[in-house]
Amino acid sequence: MQNSDGFAFDLPRPGRALIGLMVVVTALWLTFAIGLNWGGASPTLFLALTGDTAAILHGELWRLLTAPLLHMPFGSDGVWHLLSTLVGLYFMAPRLEALWGGARMLRFIALTTTLAYVLQMLIELALPAAMGTRVVATHWYGLSPAIAAIAIAWACTFKGQVVNLFMVLPVSSRTLILAVIGFGLLRLAAAQMPLEGQLAPFGGMFFGWLLGGGTPSPLRKAWLKLRLGQLEREEKRQGARKRPRPNPGGLRVLPGGRSDDDDDKGPDGRWLN
Repeated sequence: MQNSDGFAFDLPRPGRALIGLMVVVTALWLTFAIGLNWGGASPTLFLALTGDTAAILHGELWRLLTAPLLHMPFGSDGVWHLLSTLVGLYFMAPRLEALWGGARMLRFIALTTTLAYVLQMLIELALPAAMGTRVVATHWYGLSPAIAAIAIAWACTFKGQVVNLFMVLPVSSRTLILAVIGFGLLRLAAAQMPLEGQLAPFGGMFFGWLLGGGTPSPLRKAWLKLRLGQLEREEKRQGARKRPRPNPGGLRVLPGGRSDDDDDKGPDGRWLN
């Protein structure tokens, strides 16, 4: 596309994986928003799908998979909660999807979000009860940890490049990292309780770097380095076992074969041993 000043820009082009994810997230939000606000439905089902540390510890593990797909279905805050997720996916994830492929993109989103929430749960359990309730709500949900992970992965993968947020706001990779971390710290300092909890976005940032900060990722690089070290040590051990045995008598093997120029051989033309 091109504006009146001749400045050209291209709209992001999400692949099938991202489009499918955005459709699922939007459909779930509309279902609960219409059902709860206009259909008189009970919020019991919605709450049963959100994250709940105590419930998960009692075996309701499905919440770790369903909580990231839910967004607040009430009021203007709910609309912004949904739109911020869709905007983050639309403007930052397509280039990663084009580089990684749809399957890795979905795995990355699922892993970073789940691991971020699990890490938040572990920290919540380690904190005193009074402090835990200040950083993690009873019910937590949303795809915001994945958006933070995508932002960090994008900045680490496309170092020195610029992303045009909302098609008009150019942001460099370094600025994007500082903005994501800074915004999280400001919310933490202000004691603002986000729907996903105070700690999950930071977990998303960490796992976004660990699983997506380049190709191969830092985690895969560490694994390959470890594996290479194991192979090198195994090769040294095998080399030590294959060392030639000592030959105190000085015996050696003479090569055989025919030769017309040598007369010091037997009738059959071979060396006599």
